Amino acid sequence: MNQGLDARNCPLCQTVDGNAFYQDRRAYFRCPTCQLVFVLPDQFLSPEEEKSQYDHHENSADDPGYRRFLGRLFDPLSQSLSPNSRGLDFGSGPGPTLSVMFEEAGHAMAIYDPFYAPDTSPLQQQYDFITTTEVVEHLHHPRRELDKLWSCLRPNGLLGIMTKRVTDLKAFSNWHYKNDPTHVCFYSIETFQWLAEYWRATLTVPENDVVIFRKAQA
Repeated sequence: MNQGLDARNCPLCQTVDGNAFYQDRRAYFRCPTCQLVFVLPDQFLSPEEEKSQYDHHENSADDPGYRRFLGRLFDPLSQSLSPNSRGLDFGSGPGPTLSVMFEEAGHAMAIYDPFYAPDTSPLQQQYDFITTTEVVEHLHHPRRELDKLWSCLRPNGLLGIMTKRVTDLKAFSNWHYKNDPTHVCFYSIETFQWLAEYWRATLTVPENDVVIFRKAQA
């Protein structure tokens, strides 16, 4: 599953030999091309260790605070959707909530999560929109996994991503977000701009930590 342990190649744009960026209990590298900050595969948790971390999450569709948090993506994305759109929540977690919010708004939803909803059949279908909230920082193979999601979008479809963004080294050194051992990739606005160019997509940034890509018309 993992790349070679000595590989410092960017797992997103595949630029060879990322630059040393920061060191604490893990070593972090930054890609000079797409600006992704990443850790090497020898510092990934095992699937069992990852799941044990996620099992402590207590998110629920009955939690108004969690709904407000997800509203940072739900609100701008839903404003761009046609009625009765079809969506996928990728990385829905142990307590799917965003999918419930979109269903309440009249959209049909599928979910996928490698640990909690592992049926891969939703990844073989096409959607008007895809959401991924607090997920992309966990991806071991972001190029492969994000390309797969992109291939599931219909022309003119929307991909909404929520993740906290890297700014600079000083902020990173004091950043609590990097301390979660399941977080292995950290994105900046430049990373998302690289992705938009790579996909030939339109990128919008409705607020901090939220980006939305629109796929080109066929």
